[in-house]
Amino acid sequence: MAIYHLSAQIISRKSGRSSTAAAAYRAGVEITDQRTGEVHDYTRKRGIESADIVMPSGSTWSPTRVELWNTVEAKNKRADAQVAREFLVALPDELDAGQRRRLAVDFAQELADRYGIAADVAIHAPGKEGDQRNHHAHILTTTNRVEGDGFGNKVRELDLVAHNMGGGVGKANEIDRIRARWAELANERLREHGHEARIDHRTLEAQGIDREPTQHLGPTATAIERRTGQASRKRQDFDQDVAERLTQAKKAGELERLGQVLERSILDLSGDIEAAKNQRIQEQAAELHKRALERSEVEMGHRYARALENVTTETLATVPGLLPAQAIKRALHQVGKEVAEAGQVPDVDVIAVRRQVQAQPGMQQRLAHAAELEARGQATLADVASMGGVKRFLYDTKGMTEDAEKLLAAAKLERVQVGNAIDLSPEVQAALKANEQATQARRQTFVTVKELEQVLDRTERGLAPWQRPEHIYRVPETVTRVVDRARAIAPASLQGMQAAEVERMTAKAVDVAWKAPASQREFDVRVSRFVLPAVERRQQQEREQARQQQKGQGMER
Repeated sequence: MAIYHLSAQIISRKSGRSSTAAAAYRAGVEITDQRTGEVHDYTRKRGIESADIVMPSGSTWSPTRVELWNTVEAKNKRADAQVAREFLVALPDELDAGQRRRLAVDFAQELADRYGIAADVAIHAPGKEGDQRNHHAHILTTTNRVEGDGFGNKVRELDLVAHNMGGGVGKANEIDRIRARWAELANERLREHGHEARIDHRTLEAQGIDREPTQHLGPTATAIERRTGQASRKRQDFDQDVAERLTQAKKAGELERLGQVLERSILDLSGDIEAAKNQRIQEQAAELHKRALERSEVEMGHRYARALENVTTETLATVPGLLPAQAIKRALHQVGKEVAEAGQVPDVDVIAVRRQVQAQPGMQQRLAHAAELEARGQATLADVASMGGVKRFLYDTKGMTEDAEKLLAAAKLERVQVGNAIDLSPEVQAALKANEQATQARRQTFVTVKELEQVLDRTERGLAPWQRPEHIYRVPETVTRVVDRARAIAPASLQGMQAAEVERMTAKAVDVAWKAPASQREFDVRVSRFVLPAVERRQQQEREQARQQQKGQGMER
């Protein structure tokens, strides 16, 4: 029966927890915290039905779970930083697995869009010892807003969301809005799929129900831990606590709706009991089969990741079918953004730099001296021009004119020398060099984009990212960047792929594992890093043997 339950808590370093550990535990994966080097491995955890990353609508960033939470840890460096916020919600048992997943992800999307945050949605199945209807979702959200491929300021609207869900001064309305919206969205889905059950976020008094409230369950798992004093900081028993809380809450909901249960008669006692038993057995068998498939998928993913570790970049670049096409395309997108940003280098205004150098005191003194020489020369020429016949006879006008022309020539030379000094100044030379580098960067960006387009075209045609020309044993830097990035995100790109395809890629990766050659010559090592699949190796060996035989027959003749 559907019940209402929504609680929240803060993940804080002050309490000895990290967002990478919290995300790994809830999603049942392995995450290495790049800040501390600690490995959080929960791949053996069971009962995880699904795990999804939700980004704000319009965001171009599509990080993996490892990238997302390591970026969070890098952003929040303080020892007491609040690194994540978690919403725990009970999912209506009336909905099937796909409908519950859609409900949880849609609610997380609304939180992401309203507050500009990222969310990690993990749906857990009921615990073995608890009520088998206790499906619930852990929605782990960032405390910072998403900005580009990283994070910006904290989301202050939710600062008090973990304080008994009651908020504080100025916060209660926002918290109540979240609680009310969860009830609305869950009821919309129940109505959409033809179920009569409904949930209500209001208190018993607000609902008009005149009875004593049932046992208080506490707002958060951390509150339970504080009251009992028995839960460890590592929270290994967190899911068990959740199951117990949801079981109690369901009991409370059942008491409130007891009349409705009796009226609708959930179990038809006059029906075919034997058929009901058989159906239950079939459902249990299907659930066991589903869990076995999920465990198999996780194990295949680990085997594939381990096999990739022994494959060289050169082989990944030249042998098709080793990396998922989705991983290569995501790598192309990331590298393309980096290349585009690197190519957006503005030119330095050289004219403005020249003016700044010219305004320096030493340059101004030299220019003022040139202006003085020019003024004296012009004044002398003006005097000569204004003389009458008698003065011309009395004064040496020819000598005066020559002196004036020398002054003008000296002024001109001084200005030329000042201009040369400005051009050769460190400031102007640095600006010219920067512009030259910017031009080269733009040219390189154009070349790199063409290379990325070639890799994309080959990927879409099912070919290797790069075709090695004969006698070339170095992979281009652009291809190396894409392949190395694709290798890192390949294990996370297996979701949705057929098991047979994952096994095929794993077997191929094992087949082309690199082994260092006996010779340690640099050339031999470089050549050996291009490992061919076994079939091609045999064909190459057969061709070589045939050539040797033909050569031997020719010598006999």
